[in-house]
Amino acid sequence: MTMPPRVAEDAGHARYTYRLRVSSSARAALLAEWDRCRWIWNECVAKSKQVYLHNRAHPGDRRTCGPAQLDKMLTEARRITPWLRAGSSVPQQQIIRDFGRSRAKALKDIAERLPMRQRAGMPRLKKKDLADPSLNYTRRGFGIKDGRLQLAGGIVLSVVWSRDLPGEPSSVRVYRDSLGHWYCSFVVPARVQPLPETGRVIGIDWGVTETATTTSDDHDLPHPEYGKKAQARLGRYDKMMARRKPAKGQPGSKGYRKAKKLRAKQYKKVARQREDTGRKWAKRVVRDHDTLAVEDFKPTFLAKSTMARKAADAAIGATKRALIEMGRKHGRDVRLVHPAHTTTECAPCGARTKHALPLSERTYTCTACGTSRPRDKNSAHVMLVRAGLNPAGADRVRPDSPQDRQAA
Repeated sequence: MTMPPRVAEDAGHARYTYRLRVSSSARAALLAEWDRCRWIWNECVAKSKQVYLHNRAHPGDRRTCGPAQLDKMLTEARRITPWLRAGSSVPQQQIIRDFGRSRAKALKDIAERLPMRQRAGMPRLKKKDLADPSLNYTRRGFGIKDGRLQLAGGIVLSVVWSRDLPGEPSSVRVYRDSLGHWYCSFVVPARVQPLPETGRVIGIDWGVTETATTTSDDHDLPHPEYGKKAQARLGRYDKMMARRKPAKGQPGSKGYRKAKKLRAKQYKKVARQREDTGRKWAKRVVRDHDTLAVEDFKPTFLAKSTMARKAADAAIGATKRALIEMGRKHGRDVRLVHPAHTTTECAPCGARTKHALPLSERTYTCTACGTSRPRDKNSAHVMLVRAGLNPAGADRVRPDSPQDRQAA
């Protein structure tokens, strides 16, 4: 019997997202709040550049540009600017916090001398026509009354409650996506919902031919190819946009805006298909296994390879996140395994080939023990060995075993 949900001390927090029904007056108020927050963000970017140039010209007189200094600037700006003072201070302070985290991450990557492709860039200006609204409110800036979301500044929004909130939210993010739909995302304490123990373990290897190859044939995740199936329709919308493309500096026509929206809608549908498939597969894997040995694969490097399109269509990163979140939600033991040399190492005996195998090689054959199995299946078994769930040699068939005598 499944135990009732409980709050775990180390479970962290989770986001619960709901669709919003926004009236014309509420939409105007939200966009006005976003204009103020966007102005503050751009002022923070300008101040950051000013401090950088000053420190470069005067090494002995170094200045800082942290949230404390920016908060003082915000207080002074609200005092002398009625337009800014007309908005709520909560989202304005939160956008300074967001800017501080973004700038700190960029500086940290520079200090650690990460490769340029792995660095988080410095915060840039938010342009009115390119940046979608996103407003963050802490507990003192919002409330839920009679099923409606009430934000600071007198903004009232109707929420489509597709499911109940599991706890008291500590913050909420109100944002608009590329299709013009409004959503609210609540942060609540994560709840662990333990599942019955099965006594089974599984190793998971990520790939491009198959999104996930596991030690259990029944739990392999084939490549769904949603993007490839939608390519014909996307190509049609691309041609529509190309024919209606406005001249530089001119606004797009009604037909151009319609084609652009149809294209964005199709991309959103593909993204939702990938997310739905990944979550359903993750739930099935977590339900059937107690311990998961998952390859800690980072697919960003594939963006510059010849497999970029197919890798993006596989959505490895999103599926991996869904699996980790599902394992945390149901109290499973998820062990991340470093991916180095997993394709060249033999799972039964631990021997490693001298050279990397070409991608065209689908079968792994060990020169030490003679084990031969599909390449990705061998990698999935390596995950178990490295996670300490399947000692080396445990699945190796001895030469004098009954299986060999039967085969003879």
